[in-house]
Amino acid sequence: TTTTTTTTTTTAATMRSLASPPLSLPTAAKLFGVGATVGPLVDSLHNQCLLRYHYAPIDIVSPFATAAATATTTTTADAAASSLILATSWAVPPLLGLAYVVLGSVLPRLFQKGLDAVAAAAATVAATTNHVKKSPTNLSPPTNVGSNDLQARAVVAVLTTAAIIKLSDYLVLHPTATADLLPLPSTLSLADQHIALLLALALLQWAVLDGTLAALLAASVTSVGGPLSELPFVAGGILQYLPEAG
Repeated sequence: TTTTTTTTTTTAATMRSLASPPLSLPTAAKLFGVGATVGPLVDSLHNQCLLRYHYAPIDIVSPFATAAATATTTTTADAAASSLILATSWAVPPLLGLAYVVLGSVLPRLFQKGLDAVAAAAATVAATTNHVKKSPTNLSPPTNVGSNDLQARAVVAVLTTAAIIKLSDYLVLHPTATADLLPLPSTLSLADQHIALLLALALLQWAVLDGTLAALLAASVTSVGGPLSELPFVAGGILQYLPEAG
């Protein structure tokens, strides 16, 4: 789905800021803790109108939801979104905790090692061809970033990710918003317009907060693998996408 794809892309790109120090047990524990606690809250921002969990569900109804407010909504998806403030499952925290460790540290490091190896090989070939010594191009992220700066980037990453996810929720409930407000080509379908907007914001977030090629590669892989990884849960009846969410 549009929202799931963009969410996984953003998560992989922005969590790279948390993983700049060498991976250690304390670092992995912090990533897992953030994923298991903050992750479900952020992910739930669009779950209300996107899906329902059938396995160990956690559905918290807003204390401000009233029958009158619900009656003013135009669709079933609108009614669900207006009444729930949290829609998740007890199975989600450990899964997102593991995902934050893999996407925020393990996967970017693997890509970074691959990029460094490619750069070193290219420098060796160039030196052999030109018969001159040439230092390999450094594709590694800068290491002179202070811990306070990393923490600030991590907080901004979480907040902006939450904002992008909430925007995906808004676009589901207001499908013509992009056509009404943005000068996008009329040849694009509404779904394509939503994808274009969310992808542009995710790329902007990555460019400002991270900007490393390794994080972009990890995000690209995750944008495909993330939605595919949900299919077994759908097939097993653990979760169900709402038909009215499109």
